[in-house]
Amino acid sequence: MKQMGQLEAAVMHRLWDWDRPASVREVVDDLQRERKIAYTTVMTVLDNLHRKGLVHRQKQGRAYVYTAVMSQEDHTASMLEDVLAQTADRGAALLNFVEQLSSEEQVQVRTALAKFSKRGNQSRDPGEKE
Repeated sequence: MKQMGQLEAAVMHRLWDWDRPASVREVVDDLQRERKIAYTTVMTVLDNLHRKGLVHRQKQGRAYVYTAVMSQEDHTASMLEDVLAQTADRGAALLNFVEQLSSEEQVQVRTALAKFSKRGNQSRDPGEKE
């Protein structure tokens, strides 16, 4: 999974929040509520995100509209998977990660694991990609 820069992340968060196709103009107008930014800058960012495979673009009239290829949750999970793939001891990395979570977040992890177990899903091999 490709890493995103700060502006790329700001654009992606809008696409995730809106959950619909958006034009460069819509993204520019929304970003300008926070900072001054040029139309061409946002157009370049969206083109970069498209080349990275993070957004899909479709011609609508004379312009493109953009949608996120995957949900924010799926993107985050993919990034975590990439990080885990770089460690020799995934179990230790996961344990250290969980230990750093708040009590509430640890409960959420336990709840998610319980749901996963109830569905009868098999664990994947640690090096296996879907």
